[in-house]
Amino acid sequence: MWRAILSLFLLVLCILAGTNAFALEGYSSPVLSGESAADYYHQLMTYITGDWQQYGQMFTALQGVWFWKIFLAVISIIPTLFLIHYLIIGAKRFAHDGEYVYFFNLFNRVVHFFAALSFSLLVITGLAVVFGSFFGGGGFVKMARYVHLIAAMVFILPGLLMFLMWFKDMLPKLYDISWMLILGGYLSKRKKPVPAGKFNAGQKMYFWLATAGGGIMAYTGYLIWGFGADIDSIRISIMVHNILAAGIVAFYLTHVYMSVFAIAGSLESMKTGYKPKEEVDILHSKYEYE
Repeated sequence: MWRAILSLFLLVLCILAGTNAFALEGYSSPVLSGESAADYYHQLMTYITGDWQQYGQMFTALQGVWFWKIFLAVISIIPTLFLIHYLIIGAKRFAHDGEYVYFFNLFNRVVHFFAALSFSLLVITGLAVVFGSFFGGGGFVKMARYVHLIAAMVFILPGLLMFLMWFKDMLPKLYDISWMLILGGYLSKRKKPVPAGKFNAGQKMYFWLATAGGGIMAYTGYLIWGFGADIDSIRISIMVHNILAAGIVAFYLTHVYMSVFAIAGSLESMKTGYKPKEEVDILHSKYEYE
């Protein structure tokens, strides 16, 4: 999965840079041909998918009927499942009066704060736009769109820094498969060591979706706002944007639940940088102490 996401991210970078790195037959760089990046993107996607006009009916169905239902299912079902988990399993609790491990330095915490703040605004305002008719449209939705755009621009820098500083730690490991098979041990009340390094498999999936997927979201968002794109480009961009957004919202809600409720006191590590040693030994049993 991470390879597919990374491949899409690299595709977007190549398009933005106006290169012909993919060496597709019959294609030339927009820089050399004098055409716009949007035109090149349109031609490239037409080469891959065929005539975009065939997606007109799909776009109408998804945008008018399905997208809001998909998002409604995500924001309804996932919190309900977590509520059931909390009531039956409860939060994992670790000793906070013993030895601590310095887990996140100041730079990590500052970058994460601004990334989390802007990303949360993106999720909230994005949902406000999706359910715009429910809120009556008008000024409220218009304001949400502008805040969404501003939050997207703010997220670019901390998102890029977060990608660079945690890239190595987020690379998949074989033991991540074991973590996924037991869902990180969160279906049990027992505090048994689970296979995870600095970040577990769930955090890694969210990271790649938020950063690499965020790059795709940024470019499709650019086209959706109408910066030099034709109607067909906008249509397919909206579909890609919303499908990715549904996955991102699902992982965002999961991340919030895990950080705030599933692990008691977990948020403190993003304030102080320290985690209880017991928590590290249990939830990050593969972590190599520095």
